[in-house]
Amino acid sequence: MTTGRTISTPLPRCELARLAEEQFGDWIKAVVDVSRGIMAVGGDLHADDEAALLADGSSLRDLWGINLYPEEEGRDWIELDSMINIRPRDDNRSRGVDDPRTRARIRSVVDSLITAE
Repeated sequence: MTTGRTISTPLPRCELARLAEEQFGDWIKAVVDVSRGIMAVGGDLHADDEAALLADGSSLRDLWGINLYPEEEGRDWIELDSMINIRPRDDNRSRGVDDPRTRARIRSVVDSLITAE
């Protein structure tokens, strides 16, 4: 089992691509904490990244699972899809992220933490 690595300072996209290649090839799992503006990457499962952030003090309701495709361009490089996102009591009934404001917050955190190079 591989646990997630917490990212709280900018990481070059080429480094993210290297981490992705070591794991799944052209993509990597990540969990974003929309409240704290951090994320974890590299867990075998989104639950591993989620556990890393929870251990670091994150709140479950602020965590959202995504997949990142570092070689892709535009909006396609962030895929909002994870089993951890299914939360009926928080009005999220899909593996995606139903609330547009939350989707925007996720993208903002990723954009602030993953730099062009």
